[in-house]
Amino acid sequence: MTLTQAAEIRAEARLPTTDLRADLPFFTRTLKMRLDMIYPADDPAVAVLSGHGLRVRLVQEPGTPGMLRLLTDDAGFAGGERALTSPGGTRVEIDELNPPLVLPATQHAFVVRRLADQAPWVIGRAGMHYRDLVPSRLGGAMIASHIRIPDGGPVPDMVHFHKVGFQLIFCIKGWVDVLYEDQGGPRRLHAGDCFIQPPRIRHRVLEASDGIEVIEIGVPAEHVTEIDHDMALPTPHLRPDREWDGQRFVHNQAEGAVWSPFRLGGFEARDTTIADNTGGVAGVQVVRPGAGEAGWATHDADILFGFVMRGGLTLEGEGKDAYTLSQGDAFVIPPGMATRWSAPSEDLELLEVALPGRFATAPAKNPA
Repeated sequence: MTLTQAAEIRAEARLPTTDLRADLPFFTRTLKMRLDMIYPADDPAVAVLSGHGLRVRLVQEPGTPGMLRLLTDDAGFAGGERALTSPGGTRVEIDELNPPLVLPATQHAFVVRRLADQAPWVIGRAGMHYRDLVPSRLGGAMIASHIRIPDGGPVPDMVHFHKVGFQLIFCIKGWVDVLYEDQGGPRRLHAGDCFIQPPRIRHRVLEASDGIEVIEIGVPAEHVTEIDHDMALPTPHLRPDREWDGQRFVHNQAEGAVWSPFRLGGFEARDTTIADNTGGVAGVQVVRPGAGEAGWATHDADILFGFVMRGGLTLEGEGKDAYTLSQGDAFVIPPGMATRWSAPSEDLELLEVALPGRFATAPAKNPA
């Protein structure tokens, strides 16, 4: 027999119970499910119940107890209990439908990750290749990935969203077309441009050029990606000022950007407006050589990440060897550590991502 699209298909979970009679009031009264079927009449051994998007068949028989997990936004459901066991042995776990995002404490560390170290590329979602730029992930506080799609063309993606605190997509090579909820038609991200994807904004990657490469920053490191099977993109309304958890969608373009003095001497930067559009959650700047001289400095940002997009420079750190960084290299500087950026090449372009977006930088003495 072959199932067709027109065939009606239903599914149910089959759970053994050692005490069907005692389980019935547990499922109907405590879990508020509906009894749909029970048999045989003289000595019931099977009951079918439904509710909460579930269909459950309870069968009187010995066996390994089953488990149900229910999601609810009703804090008083089942008396507020978070774990229950039915008289017949079924374990029921009750969790929040949309629990608040918990951000782990940052485990600060000085990190240098070189492209020349040949860190492995792994194949991830939608066939994309991922290179981990911060292997420790600072204790789970953030993930930084160098992502590439070797062969261009349509991307096999679905409408989805991420349960994150902050997410940046910065294009460093090629281009990619993406659809975003309430942001109109396809948007093309070119090299030097970036998106921030506010928490839970629905989106879908459409097509990419050959050899596209992006840097993706996610906070926290482990976050959930969910598929939205109901939403069709593009959505009918253009809402550029819409907020998701206090953040607005940003499509920042390099073309026509204004450059200003950077927080460190000897450099200038163009701001991507991300600090303003996230309410200060994060800040993103592109840095290049400028006027003045480089000096030692400290900062008080919780996370300060850098990635060399072009050219190179020397990174010196308190108690560390000097690192000559080149294209593809990444680093993290912990708060309070004295460092100096020096000897930049004329063509240097560096991506700096900071959380929070507004933080203080202070001069420091040469620790040598």
